[in-house]
Amino acid sequence: MKLQRFLIITLLLFSAYSIYGQTKYIVRQRPTSSSGLQEGPVRKKKSITPKKSVPDVEKWTDLGDDYYLGQDGKMQDYVEAAKWYRKAAEKGYAEAQCHLGYMYDKGQGVTQDYEEALMWYRKAADQNLAKAQNNLGYMYDEGLGVTQDYNEAIKWYRKAAEQGNARAQCSLGYFYNNGYGVSQNYTEAVKWYRKSVEQGFDRAQCNLGYMYEVGHGVTQDYTEAVKWYRKSAEQGYDRAQCNLGYMYEVGHGVTQDYTEAVKWYRKSAEQDYARAQCNLAYMYEVGHGVTQDYAEAVKWYRKSAEQGYARAQCNLGYMYQFGHGVTKDYTEAVKWYRKSAEQGHARAHCSLG
Repeated sequence: MKLQRFLIITLLLFSAYSIYGQTKYIVRQRPTSSSGLQEGPVRKKKSITPKKSVPDVEKWTDLGDDYYLGQDGKMQDYVEAAKWYRKAAEKGYAEAQCHLGYMYDKGQGVTQDYEEALMWYRKAADQNLAKAQNNLGYMYDEGLGVTQDYNEAIKWYRKAAEQGNARAQCSLGYFYNNGYGVSQNYTEAVKWYRKSVEQGFDRAQCNLGYMYEVGHGVTQDYTEAVKWYRKSAEQGYDRAQCNLGYMYEVGHGVTQDYTEAVKWYRKSAEQDYARAQCNLAYMYEVGHGVTQDYAEAVKWYRKSAEQGYARAQCNLGYMYQFGHGVTKDYTEAVKWYRKSAEQGHARAHCSLG
């Protein structure tokens, strides 16, 4: 009886909505969270100072960098990198302390230990190293090794941002945008995003693009939004690629172009970004910018759904219910509708009755 009730309700629902109305879940990407904004060792030019005048701690840290990055004739070896970073860190060298903290943070060459990471980040941050301050802010932001505390997070983000750290500037902008640890202030958010984009930081470019798209802290301007999305997307940032695809799909700030939309959705989807996978699936389902292909649509809906994306789960349920690209299977349809409904997705709830 329950399955019969499900079928009656969903058939009535879908007779009232076109396939387009039921399955179109193209979603703008809101400004990206500060997640993933820590900074570890990066390639840099070697000092031209004669070796004999370089302090031992700097030599050890450079050697750690070589092993970490696999450069200057060294094979990448995280264990060896951690050994050299520790040697310098224990002598109080801030750069090495930050890098050692990062290795504990990520579990590279050492057992992952957030509390140990926090300790080393703090030692470096207390010496006013901007990237350590940013990383320490992130630990408070996410509650890693410490109780989550937005006020403490923003304190450290601000210290780093005021020294010109682009990642911290982006995170500080995000906190103002969402009112985390401070009163929500779009104008202040835009200010910090802009400082970050002046250094070419891709996430800030994407976030600034969003502010222009919706008119938060700036006059709404789709053309300006597209400009910043494109700058970020061309650096390979998956969320910006998805957003740029959306702008092409709906014709905001650019001439509507489904082929171009598909191109950017695909770039993002191939980086495993769930929203882009769902959007690309939709383009295959309805044949926008590509030849209609239900099997390909199902493939991308599934990739997105398996990451827990509610809209894709609902759409995958729809494909199973009506046998589009898969053998019709009401049990499988109910399974995916239920997964979506459990996340509060309204149409999945309706489909389940």
